Amino acid sequence: MTEPDRQPTLTGERVILRPSTPDDWDALFAVASDPLIWEVHPAHDRWQESVFRAYFDAGIASGGALTIFDKATGAVIGSSRFDNWKPETDQIEIGWTYLKRDYWGGSYNREIKRLMLDHIHRFVATAVFTVGEGNIRSRKAMEKIGGVLRSGPPEMRFMAGEMKSHVIYEISRP
Repeated sequence: MTEPDRQPTLTGERVILRPSTPDDWDALFAVASDPLIWEVHPAHDRWQESVFRAYFDAGIASGGALTIFDKATGAVIGSSRFDNWKPETDQIEIGWTYLKRDYWGGSYNREIKRLMLDHIHRFVATAVFTVGEGNIRSRKAMEKIGGVLRSGPPEMRFMAGEMKSHVIYEISRP
């Protein structure tokens, strides 16, 4: 099985996604430093510089982080990532996505995820999305883009100093 290209440049009507680099730190932290972005997220402290630094560095190290730009203005509006490729189950995770609040409401997230899904489904059959069990905002967004909730027990992940319960959504190749 060919390893998927986890750092493509993807261009849509509203956004451009390109591989993240260490030089993106200032622009991405400027977006992420808004505490309201993280208020219902299990990592509710990610707006803090030291916490975001660990998240950012992990994204760069993952080899799958993407910086998201508003195509019209060229402004950095957020980030997303491809990670946790599992060739034995033909799946990869899409996640770690956040957007500047001005871009909330569906059309931008929908386009970002559609670009990412169209790209990654050339390589893997299933994209999975791990969402905080209580993160109603992200869960509704997953349902809007066609995510199917997997049955089974929640997955636990360490965030904001404690283990947090997450549910898994999936979108399979058409």
